[in-house]
Amino acid sequence: MRINKITALKSLLAIAVTVGFTGCSKNGSGSGNVSTATGWKINDKKGGFQHNSNYKKQETAPGLVEVEGGTFTMGRVADDVMHDWNNTPTQQHVQSFYMDETEVTNVMYMEYLDWLKRVYPPSEENYRNIYVGALPDTLVWRAALGYNETMTNNYLRHPAYGNYPVVGVNWIQAVEFSKWRTDRVNESVLEREGYLKKDAKITDVSAESTFSTEAYLESPNKSYGGNEEIVYRGPRNKMAGDEEAKNVYAQRTSGLILPEYRLPTEAEWEYAAIALVGNREYNLYRGNKKYPWKGQYTRNGRRQSKGDQLANFKQGKGDYGGIAGWSDDNADITAPVKTYPPNDFGLYDMAGNVAEWVADVYRPIVDDEANDFNYYRGNVYMKNKIGEDGRAELVTAETIEYDTLSNGRIQYRNLPGQIAQEPITQEDVFLRQNYTRSDNRNYRDGDVQSSRYFNYGASEETGLDENQRMYDSPKHTVEVDSMGNLDRTWDSSDSRTTLVNDNVRVYKGGSWRDRAYWLDPAQRRYFPQDMATDYIGFRCAMSKVGPKSSRKTARN
Repeated sequence: MRINKITALKSLLAIAVTVGFTGCSKNGSGSGNVSTATGWKINDKKGGFQHNSNYKKQETAPGLVEVEGGTFTMGRVADDVMHDWNNTPTQQHVQSFYMDETEVTNVMYMEYLDWLKRVYPPSEENYRNIYVGALPDTLVWRAALGYNETMTNNYLRHPAYGNYPVVGVNWIQAVEFSKWRTDRVNESVLEREGYLKKDAKITDVSAESTFSTEAYLESPNKSYGGNEEIVYRGPRNKMAGDEEAKNVYAQRTSGLILPEYRLPTEAEWEYAAIALVGNREYNLYRGNKKYPWKGQYTRNGRRQSKGDQLANFKQGKGDYGGIAGWSDDNADITAPVKTYPPNDFGLYDMAGNVAEWVADVYRPIVDDEANDFNYYRGNVYMKNKIGEDGRAELVTAETIEYDTLSNGRIQYRNLPGQIAQEPITQEDVFLRQNYTRSDNRNYRDGDVQSSRYFNYGASEETGLDENQRMYDSPKHTVEVDSMGNLDRTWDSSDSRTTLVNDNVRVYKGGSWRDRAYWLDPAQRRYFPQDMATDYIGFRCAMSKVGPKSSRKTARN
């Protein structure tokens, strides 16, 4: 009798569990394959709504490490001995993101140049300025009273310098490298997942047959020049899970397409460099951190390497590395990446070696009253150019656009296979509250509305005349005449009061040419975006989608 009672109890328990699971399945909270909105089946092999319900987390892209976001004090918190109040402390919050573990190296940039040269041969007139425009300026190493021809001739291409940070790259070139890197990484991901033909990125690529992430998302069948033998229709599509699936391509809903590589914002770079995460006590930061490493000094305090320099920087007049041997920083110019210990985020050379471009347009102040979350000055909002067929228009060999920079250099603006872009219009921002124009680089600091000369109702173009500009910087002009010759006009006016304008960008971090003063992550300087030096390089960042952190935290 007792055995029968136990058996009956087990049967009731089994029924209850079954009913519970069945209930969960019906409302979609169990398997995740039934919609909680409609009750319809998700990812049905017969068709309908397809969604990656098995998505776990963002894949860490090549070269990147995760930086968990948080709040920090942006700007100098110690005395500013130069009394240059362009980095007044402000409280900012940065969203989680990824950043390159090291600065972009010569070998990484050489891979970019090699791809451009193979796909867009400079021997063809249509493409000549693509490769030439991407070349670093190796002449930055020259000095009127110095012998540096070894670096001029060898630094970029010689394998001895392969793992050294690339220099001679201006801000525009760094941005274009980041765009190229985005497409190559996503191209590789889609090939791995069966959406693209294996090895097509090498064997089938040409000027008329390339892959662009945004173009693929807009119209997959236009990738690789519309070659459907390369862009698979989905037989290996892990979303559909059916060998017979047709016309199913990877989209953002697949969770496979990675966000774009880009330059980090100034706030992101400074937050990542100071790495306060390794210097906290409960929810407060201890204030003994002046550099990316702990402490107030540039030498290592650990017993096994005590006295060694923690970064590559200029230690004094005529002293770029110290006395040969012990305590030398082991670098005359730049040093190979990973020569010095990383900071608490695992990032190398966030002080010294080379300074680094960031995305922001320079202004003397950080306007925390306007925004204190993911602060960034430099937004220029664009939209896809729509063709006569109502679809996004792709750039072709005949429609490539080039910019003539202020120094006369020719720089490509877009590449064949990419979606043509154009500025947003007033119709696009009608009744919007968060932004009202395409170009926001001088928002609240130099635009018409910010000026004491502002005439309400006047347009941006007619609101101010030449003598009423807030930032009275030189205006050099470079034009191409009807014969294709460059006409360069130097602004020789002696009445200019500043070098600040919408085309100067912030760079951070100190370099092998800088004294220790500039190693503080809060320090900020600026340089024209179309010029390069022998001490400014860059690294890429990528936004993080989804949860702030990959950590599993216990919650009551």
